[in-house]
Amino acid sequence: MTNIKKINLGNQGLVVPIEGLGCMGMSKIGGMNIYGNADETESIATIHRALELGVNFLDTADLYGPLENERLIAKAIKGNRNAYILATKFGYEVDDNEQLTWQINGKPQYVKKAIERSLKNLGTDHIDLYYLHRLDPNTPIEDTVSAMSELVKEGKVRYIGLSEVSSATIKRAHGIHPLTAVQTEYSLFEREVESAGILATMRDLEIGLVAYSPLSRGFLTGEIKSPDDFDANDFRKNIPRYQGDQFYKNIELVNEIKKLAAKKGITPSQVAITWVLAKDIVAIPGTKRVKYVEENIAAANISLTQNELDQLESIIPSGVSTGDRYDAGSMAALDR
Repeated sequence: MTNIKKINLGNQGLVVPIEGLGCMGMSKIGGMNIYGNADETESIATIHRALELGVNFLDTADLYGPLENERLIAKAIKGNRNAYILATKFGYEVDDNEQLTWQINGKPQYVKKAIERSLKNLGTDHIDLYYLHRLDPNTPIEDTVSAMSELVKEGKVRYIGLSEVSSATIKRAHGIHPLTAVQTEYSLFEREVESAGILATMRDLEIGLVAYSPLSRGFLTGEIKSPDDFDANDFRKNIPRYQGDQFYKNIELVNEIKKLAAKKGITPSQVAITWVLAKDIVAIPGTKRVKYVEENIAAANISLTQNELDQLESIIPSGVSTGDRYDAGSMAALDR
């Protein structure tokens, strides 16, 4: 494995590379391609190449597939489980026929059911980091986290986290069992975690932030030129950030980032990832292709000067509107 900066994720003892690999795009969700078609052989090669480059922190969820993504990772890591740090999530209910019900279920009995299924699908006896994927509005967070805490005592889970939750929820959960990480979307295009005070709460409590979609679902790669660039069943077509006038306003911002990247001799993706990493925040850019995992991981060894960081902040100041990051239904599922 090559050298890559390691970071304490939270203060409970978990050490991870500053960059991980988001595996969601390697599988469909409920029959929908998330970012175009995926090839299993290439996906597995991507996981193996990431490890060679020092990135052994894999992020998945039982939602992805559902269940297929965890099974794919099991194939990729077979015989080499201990080389990897595995993070998975539960909460989007998957029934006994392996179908998504699209309900959020954080009930203690479901926590127990979900962990056994994930352990089996990942071919392992423990999960390194286990997240609640979304807050269940019908179950007190204390009940869910108490059940997750039992999994730690049983040795099935090493550390626990939450995803897309408010400061108030973080404080309540952390009082039951220390959280190691909170995962949320965070990028040059998405900074609500700052404006809502969530990041400040996490810093106070020494909980790590894991930033998913640091490339704003591909927008910050600079390769998307038109809303027509997406396949018919690509879920980005339904996201306000990718629609109408907002799309073209966002393209103007990306063009400014491209100029900065060109001056520095790196790619727009590398600029966007490096901006996150410069804050000592773990980024988990997702890809299913070897060439992109190489490009993304190279960002971990790039430094932006203070002047360049300031320039980025002036191109996209915190609070500038880039459009909602999900459709209305999914926005409603966020705990804010």
